[in-house]
Amino acid sequence: MNSRILPIVVSVATLSAMPGMAPAQDHVSEPQLADAANVERITVVGTSPLPGTGIDIDKIPGNTQSLSASDLTREGSPSVITALTNQLGSVSINDNLDDPFQPDILYRGFEASPVLGTPQGLAVYQSGVRINEAFGDAVNWDLFPDIAIDRVNVVSSNPVYGLNALGGAVVINMKDGFNHEGGDVELSGGSFGRRSAAFEYGVNDGIFGAYVAGHALDEDGWRQSSPNSLRQLYADFSARSDRLTLDLSFTGANNRLFGGSATPVQELAVSRSLLFTSPQSNFNQLEFVTLNGSYRVSDALSVQGSAYYREFRQTVVNGNTTNFTACTAAPNLGSLCQSDGLTPATTASGQFIPDLSQGGALAIGENDFESIRTVTVGGSLQATETAPLFGLENHLTVGATIDHASTDFQSSVELGTINSALRVGYSGFFVATPEDTPFNATPVSLGDNDSYYSVYATDTLNVTPALAVTTSGRFNVAQIDLIDRLGNELTGQNRYSRFNPAIGATDKLTDNLTAYFGYSEANRTPTASEIECSNPLRPCLLPSSLASDPPNLKQVVSHTYEVGLRGRLSLPGLAAVGLGPGRLSWNASLYRTDVDDDIYGIATSLSSGFFQNIGGTRRQGAEVGVKYQEDRLSAYLSYSYVDATFQSSLTLPSASNPSQDANGNIQVKPGDHLPGIPQNRIKFGADYRVLDGWNVGATVSYVGEQFYRGDESNQLVPIPDYVVVNLHSTYQLTENLQFFVTVDNAINARYATFGVLGNPTGIGAPGIPATAVANGAGVDNRFQSPAAPIAAYGGMRISF
Repeated sequence: MNSRILPIVVSVATLSAMPGMAPAQDHVSEPQLADAANVERITVVGTSPLPGTGIDIDKIPGNTQSLSASDLTREGSPSVITALTNQLGSVSINDNLDDPFQPDILYRGFEASPVLGTPQGLAVYQSGVRINEAFGDAVNWDLFPDIAIDRVNVVSSNPVYGLNALGGAVVINMKDGFNHEGGDVELSGGSFGRRSAAFEYGVNDGIFGAYVAGHALDEDGWRQSSPNSLRQLYADFSARSDRLTLDLSFTGANNRLFGGSATPVQELAVSRSLLFTSPQSNFNQLEFVTLNGSYRVSDALSVQGSAYYREFRQTVVNGNTTNFTACTAAPNLGSLCQSDGLTPATTASGQFIPDLSQGGALAIGENDFESIRTVTVGGSLQATETAPLFGLENHLTVGATIDHASTDFQSSVELGTINSALRVGYSGFFVATPEDTPFNATPVSLGDNDSYYSVYATDTLNVTPALAVTTSGRFNVAQIDLIDRLGNELTGQNRYSRFNPAIGATDKLTDNLTAYFGYSEANRTPTASEIECSNPLRPCLLPSSLASDPPNLKQVVSHTYEVGLRGRLSLPGLAAVGLGPGRLSWNASLYRTDVDDDIYGIATSLSSGFFQNIGGTRRQGAEVGVKYQEDRLSAYLSYSYVDATFQSSLTLPSASNPSQDANGNIQVKPGDHLPGIPQNRIKFGADYRVLDGWNVGATVSYVGEQFYRGDESNQLVPIPDYVVVNLHSTYQLTENLQFFVTVDNAINARYATFGVLGNPTGIGAPGIPATAVANGAGVDNRFQSPAAPIAAYGGMRISF
């Protein structure tokens, strides 16, 4: 992409001043909407991650939320992150990395995050394959083109969705040449130097089909040194017959992402665009091939299967503060030492590293390099039987999965001076610290071989025409084998297994009202990055530089209870306000998830810590949502309450918490709230067709307070709540040409989505007193990830 897109942006900005703009795809055509007001709709959702089988949503004993391809384009360019955040109840984001393409997605207080070391409590699937990366279970939201997504389902906790589904699962189904025919080209751009181009094209002849989509984006970013570059590709080749369905797909990505991360609030008071140490970069690459098939053996029996190959590569460079310091005693004066000031820091050749700080006159830091290469192969096979059981309608699915992942992990530490822009320089001095010392070992070279096996079943029996009972279960086995290539402290074998049951029922009280209840269990196993960083006496560089001989970690188990109602109504038109007949759908639910042996990342400094089982935690809450749609207007409103708390007494280190005791610890008691999880969320959105071809819309989100990481005892004032308003509009100039414009954060709210406690002193950060010392007078230890200011984007979409 280049500057030739700028004239397009200027043209769209000019058009935005005219009557016109919001996603046309967001509205069903007029005849469809008019008929839809009087025709009962049946929504079918999958009973397992594999595509090819489904059941009426009114028989699902839990809250399932869905997004269509048109929902993803509601606010302009397709974005699954924006749609999840703005449209679905109980979903919010934490910008740990402060990058628009690398958020932590939270659902009911459980996370799916790209950050290694984050406890991953959501399973994420693409085309029937779990895409939580094997090393750390991380989820990288930047790896697939959003334009190629056909549908997204967010389901509450269900053991059939396998490991990590403690809070639920996000299931992403992609387009093919049969569900998307024709082509689209989208060119867009706007604030912070963003330039973007995307395309898609699908075709079929009734037997064979093909679909291809791609996306390229470049932007300068709104914070210092925070450009992003995305290159994404998706292709699918399909075959269809009366009995057989086959899909061979490829997903590829080559992305260069520079986040901002959390920054001291005193520095943000000088300018919200400033960073606290850089570089902060993630380079992600992916090649992902899947083969999905379904064969209808008979009218009642079908078989589904999948096989895949996935290769993920990531290179991370993080500029951080450091514990290395000038040596304080002869004969090592003039050299750098470990944190004790006495043990010399050396290179792999044994060379002493000179005192880069020049006796403390210059601030020094470290560039932490990490690389991951993971190759994962696996497959699934399941059978679905819909024949009556004892004369009653029945839907049975049984299946098995096998996955194997091999990971090569490397990390190293390079020391350097920190310049006036707080960037850590490259000196060429890489530290070599052996494993048999009290300091963090570096470099690290680790092999990780993971094998996962499971069998599962789910059965829905219609006891009466109105009452459906569902029983499910899944047996998971995980084998995690680690090989330390530079020593033996990290070498180990870990095996985990568990059977997770579920039972629930739905009762169709009337044609338009369904009640449900469900109980389910799910588990996740400790990841390699958690297992090998679980010794409190030898914390590791977070998120992932392993360097510790670990004690055993237990697997995490969730127990979820859920009860709710959902319904729909056909409403008459309101001629007085220009509204025709429409449909109203709504849901209300209560849930509680108790987690046993939860694993928590305990920070000993801003960039180091360890993992340990902390006993019990709880997420409980309520969800209420309503959607309305008619010929000219569509709208939604939701409220969600998430009460996420510790259920065990804990003593945790928190060196930057003003409430710490004489040993640098804080005391956590049952009922204290988990950091980073807002209790209250309200979401509203509406789109209105002002004239034929012209649509306008807005989304409004309220997110409540949340506590800082490092303040698990809830002693400090929380991160403030905030309101975000986004505006969007589209203008359909011709049948094949549409212009769109989006204004994000239209009221220019100043807010933060994430916060952590840390030491901001010692590197000359703007706003921090030059003579300040850790926890000293005039020092504010709060760090925040600031949200982007008001931004405008526009573009055109050409269909053919």
